[in-house]
Amino acid sequence: MPELKFADLFLNPKAYAVLGAALAYLLAALGSSKGSGIAGQAAAGVVAEEPSRFTATMILQALPATQAIYGFVIAFMILGKVSGVTTLEQGLSLLFCGLPIGIVGMVSAIWQGKVATAGIHLVAKRANALGNGIIYALMVEMFAILALVVSILMVGNVQV
Repeated sequence: MPELKFADLFLNPKAYAVLGAALAYLLAALGSSKGSGIAGQAAAGVVAEEPSRFTATMILQALPATQAIYGFVIAFMILGKVSGVTTLEQGLSLLFCGLPIGIVGMVSAIWQGKVATAGIHLVAKRANALGNGIIYALMVEMFAILALVVSILMVGNVQV
């Protein structure tokens, strides 16, 4: 069995593709966990005072989690092409495919968590304002959806 050197990893095109999949999911999931955590802290405070608002606050808390789902979808698509990767160009192309959803997903999930927190505070004062809070949070979601579409188009254009 030949000895594997650390430098060989940098020449392995499949490693770049796997890195792209990892970044797509990990960055988006980190943002989702941060955003959901921020909103969850606010939701717990509201529910402690008004338990009947659990469902409304949980809906708002869950919204930033969608970016992790988007990152997972792109990671899955990239990993589906790894076996066909033979050139460094293909590997790097798939690496770059994961960046839009990874980076935008992370940032938008954090900001969506902050907007969802504001929506939770709105629901605390006006129980019938859940729809308004959701709409505000979905405005931030739009950027993650656009990043998802960009990553999908990019993956679809990589020939392996």
